Amino acid sequence: MPNNLLGELRRSAAIGFGPGSVVDFRADNAPVSAVVAGLEEWDKSFPPKGLMNPQVIHEPRLQKKLSVSGFRLPPVVDESWKNERGEPDGRSLVAARFPQWLLCPSCNRTAPANRWSRDPGKAYRFCADCTNRLPGRKKTFAVPVRFVMACPNGHLDDFPWHFWVNHKEGCAHNYSSDLYLNTKNPGLSGLELSCRNCGASTTMDGIFNISHWKNFKCSGKRPWLDGTSSETCDMQPRVLQRGASNLYFPIIESALSIPPWSDSLQESLSIYWNALTQVDETQLDGFVEMLTMGDLKHVLIEYSLTAKELAGQIRSRVKNYNSDEITHIRQEEYQQFVQANVSAKGNADEFEIRGEQIPDSLLRYFSRIARIVRLREVRAIAGFTRINPSDHSESKNYSKLSESNLDWLPAIEVRGEGIFLELNSELLSEWESNSELKTRARKVHDNWIAHWQKNNGDMECPLVISPRYLLIHTLSHALMRQLTLECGYSSASLRERLYVDEGEREMAGLLIYTATSDSDGTLGGLQRNGKAHRLEKTLSKAIDAMRWCSSDPLCIHGLIADDFSLSTCHACTLAPETSCEEFNRFLDRALLVGYPEKPEFGFFSQLQ
Repeated sequence: MPNNLLGELRRSAAIGFGPGSVVDFRADNAPVSAVVAGLEEWDKSFPPKGLMNPQVIHEPRLQKKLSVSGFRLPPVVDESWKNERGEPDGRSLVAARFPQWLLCPSCNRTAPANRWSRDPGKAYRFCADCTNRLPGRKKTFAVPVRFVMACPNGHLDDFPWHFWVNHKEGCAHNYSSDLYLNTKNPGLSGLELSCRNCGASTTMDGIFNISHWKNFKCSGKRPWLDGTSSETCDMQPRVLQRGASNLYFPIIESALSIPPWSDSLQESLSIYWNALTQVDETQLDGFVEMLTMGDLKHVLIEYSLTAKELAGQIRSRVKNYNSDEITHIRQEEYQQFVQANVSAKGNADEFEIRGEQIPDSLLRYFSRIARIVRLREVRAIAGFTRINPSDHSESKNYSKLSESNLDWLPAIEVRGEGIFLELNSELLSEWESNSELKTRARKVHDNWIAHWQKNNGDMECPLVISPRYLLIHTLSHALMRQLTLECGYSSASLRERLYVDEGEREMAGLLIYTATSDSDGTLGGLQRNGKAHRLEKTLSKAIDAMRWCSSDPLCIHGLIADDFSLSTCHACTLAPETSCEEFNRFLDRALLVGYPEKPEFGFFSQLQ
């Protein structure tokens, strides 16, 4: 067994809990907390380096947007591999112990990890005194302390225990002694920290109060990159619990594989794609001819092409890749969805779409319905934030996953199915022209802009909260809730993808889909519910469910929502965080069905 083995993570979990995240493990039945190391450790632990590694994937549109040359899958060991001594593959990803301070649950002693007993090759630490007192020498494991320090710039550090206990003057062991954390009463006020050498003691009451740390400077430490890595930081740190949900927010960027980037020809070119985009156009024919005499010879045979014809196809793709349009990922996907004919069937290897005849009862509301029989999504993690989630994918105010600028990022590929809906543009334009609706949406937009400016300064906000946005997003949640009851998927398995914009790039659609790394993404039940006769009933039930909420009348009048939503609550519209693109913000069910004083506000108020 490898030394200091912590445990296992699913490949998909390595994206949600990427570099910089704090993960709790059970190592030899002992609790161990560690921060996942940066990307440089991937190259050290799983060579060859970078994109020469066999565990890579490509998605040209996402690569262009994130300015990288490709993506690496979270590495997995080859269980069939054996070394010359017949030992199995013992490689693993690296994590660094964090927090360093540990607590004995028996004697309440708290001290850094290097002051505890250990067994060679084991990640756990134990209290020798308490272990010796137990029958059979059963180990009393030291557990990670509950509190850590973090700042909005992503830095992470141990809680300053000696600073907080405030040793008495003349304490001989000041900043070097062990401390004790005793629970005397419930709550933080009953949690007492003390130094037995000088007698100093204080409770933990008030540690989450920001004002107590106004003169405390952030250390700038980045333990996920290097144990000694730090940078200057002028942010005020905050105390968080080690397992708090706001300790780590991954920045996930994703793209669906659509033609022509999803076909087998693009897959054959993927290893040479970056080189092909850099070749001068006048030299492209010669470069392709050279490749077809070697590794790409099979491409000519498989597709019955000459070297010149292949060069022509590559030239067309490179031109598309170098255009500005390719970075508008949602716009390109939207065009693929709305251009599907009623009987069309996509022929791409990773993308199959089938248009549906719109039922008469829905013709007033929708201009396009399509079943996505097969799709592939690539999800890449570009960075992370702490304290507050990233306001938008365009915001660059997040922490990096590596110390140096690498030409790759971690990503996973998932496959699944879905349903696409496009709203009728004529009815939508007429509906959203209502001045009262605009005023209603502006309340949310103004709150959002104030929040954005607080976190991003003068950077222009790319998101406009309009009646259209609130309508489509709320419809997405209503439909997901109903589909969960009908298609066999759990609520956390469904996801939304919003296509909303106005002006030159006008969009008014949504995709409800499932895409997971296991078989739960390809059961077929979701896309079957996109058939006309099924979807007609599903939509009717979804809208009808929005007409009444168990929290009404408070909910429908927006009295229990946060600043970024109006008529919404957990009982009617909120979805699992993994399903919603906007952290359950920008929702208003009154725009679907109206409310008692204004029934005409509801876009679907006449749907029976």
